Amino acid sequence: MKKKVSIPEAPLGSTGKPIPLVGFGTAQFPFGAATEVVKESVVHAIEVGYRHFDTAAIYQSEQPLGEAIAEALRLGPIKSRNELFITSKLWLGHAHRQLVLPALQTSLKNLGLEYIDLYLIHFPGSLKPGTGFPFNKEDIVPLDYEAVWEAMEECQNLGLTKSIGVSNFACKKLERLLATAKIPPAVNQVKISAKRKEFILLPTRH
Repeated sequence: MKKKVSIPEAPLGSTGKPIPLVGFGTAQFPFGAATEVVKESVVHAIEVGYRHFDTAAIYQSEQPLGEAIAEALRLGPIKSRNELFITSKLWLGHAHRQLVLPALQTSLKNLGLEYIDLYLIHFPGSLKPGTGFPFNKEDIVPLDYEAVWEAMEECQNLGLTKSIGVSNFACKKLERLLATAKIPPAVNQVKISAKRKEFILLPTRH
């Protein structure tokens, strides 16, 4: 019998659903090179008590994560998708007003889920529409903070994600976003090292 870990949680914004303070990342490099390993690792992680899983469109790990969730539901370590906290991220090539909602819908299709718990802007930048990874310097274009965040807010209002946030944003970029945001970002995910990321929970606006 596998020993289960006990992971503390914290309130996340005004959603009412807590965020587990330790998550399980699903990125591997080259992206998409080991999807079966991702699936097996996630199933095992669920069995030992992990409930927060971090993915992103560019990681190409959404589909194996979704398959692992379905497998865990079938095997029984979880009884409901609601027991999990799923984070995914908007890629730079989709950081355009008209592409945000379709990008999230594609992520949901890959995951086999009706909603995710947290959707993040992966980086405070943008690429020409549809640009993937790797990319060239000439592919980089300015990020329209207000328009892209409005689209993120729409995703939350539609119930496709319970919360929205950002990733790798410096303080000045956060201030720029907050100047026009109707829904403030719930978190800022920052990279600490090659194997560690932290979610900074941001205060709700009163």
